[in-house]
Amino acid sequence: MNRPLIITDCDEVLLHMVVPFRDWLDETHNVHFDMHDRGFAEALRHKDSGQVVERELVWGLLVAFFDTEMHRQTPIAGAVAALGRLAQVADIVVLTNIGERHHQLRVEQLAAFGLDFPVQWNHGPKGEPLAAIVAARDASVALFIDDLAEHHTSVARHAPDVWRLHMVGEPEIAITVPAAPHAHARIDNWAAAERWIMDKLATGPAPIETSYTDGALS
Repeated sequence: MNRPLIITDCDEVLLHMVVPFRDWLDETHNVHFDMHDRGFAEALRHKDSGQVVERELVWGLLVAFFDTEMHRQTPIAGAVAALGRLAQVADIVVLTNIGERHHQLRVEQLAAFGLDFPVQWNHGPKGEPLAAIVAARDASVALFIDDLAEHHTSVARHAPDVWRLHMVGEPEIAITVPAAPHAHARIDNWAAAERWIMDKLATGPAPIETSYTDGALS
């Protein structure tokens, strides 16, 4: 039987992102980032005028951050040690919504912290690419970790027998983020998350709920 499989997001699960991004925007671009607005539509504002940063410029700022500022990102508390222990019982793949342009930088960034795992870049919902990873590895049981609710909904539709853990590892925003309705659990610290993950990997595949496969999810 093949080993269990953990597929995890990176930003706000393994590494801090919004805090270093906020600090860089403030220092370099005179932009205030309200981290409690997760949609970005109103979150970034010019400090001098209070006006919302134009949508096309927001993407440019994100690209620029990953071009030159990934060194600002540091591990979420407990993540490195927990994944080191989990890697003894499961394969681990990082599925991250970062472009091909920054893929190798992310590989090297994670490896520098001892997180030397396969990294797959992605754009958009994660359900289909996750299902492809699970099928390719023929895992005995699989588990998904992400901070964004929409990815849990996508995985629930495309890989309903995969356990889904909603984790928001950044304390400054975790308290304002509601639990993902299509995740099996919400845990924001790695000590408790590791125990839950080990238990689910030993349990076997997640039970499939009809509501996840009837076309109601996207």
